[in-house]
Amino acid sequence: MSQIESLFATRLYRAALSEQGKPIDTPELEATCLSIADDDEAGQVWCEENDFPGYTSYASLDDLAWRFPIFKDLVETLDKHVAAFADDLEFNLDGKELKLDSIWINILPTGGIHTSHIHPHSVISGTTYVSRPKDASAIKFEDPRSQMMMASPIRKADARKELRSFIYVEPDAGDVLLWESWLRHEVPMNMSDEERISVSFNYAWG
Repeated sequence: MSQIESLFATRLYRAALSEQGKPIDTPELEATCLSIADDDEAGQVWCEENDFPGYTSYASLDDLAWRFPIFKDLVETLDKHVAAFADDLEFNLDGKELKLDSIWINILPTGGIHTSHIHPHSVISGTTYVSRPKDASAIKFEDPRSQMMMASPIRKADARKELRSFIYVEPDAGDVLLWESWLRHEVPMNMSDEERISVSFNYAWG
């Protein structure tokens, strides 16, 4: 009898922040992100010099959890989500831990995009959504085997989810998404009239 099975799974973790750790006040987190963006002159300059749409604290602030109590609470909650995901992935951490390596704010205005990329030098990456207006862009994940498919025909439009070349995920405010850092992803153009606010992060091993 013939047998077909799926190999080499790519896992994507999605949960409400509230499912782990201390509840996070989303309106307070949003207000804090906007206040930081207004005050972070170095970040504003970096975004302008690098043609980054909107605002990111990626290149200017590396101590959000030390500066702002709500980010300290957020990191403690994220630690628990990442531990749950690492358990699902069945990592052998050899007595070490996955620890937060970086965390930053993203504010994407109307028309803003974040092109396809990966997160080198980390194990698990993710985003928690502070504000995602109805028409704001989802996050788009790419099949990591795409570069090796060469002469393969395209998939049918109604192909099973696990066989598609791209997956679009539309999280809600207060959700957290986690994935392995090698998974290529992008944020398509924000078609909403409102800003899309998120907090992204990386966890490293050791």
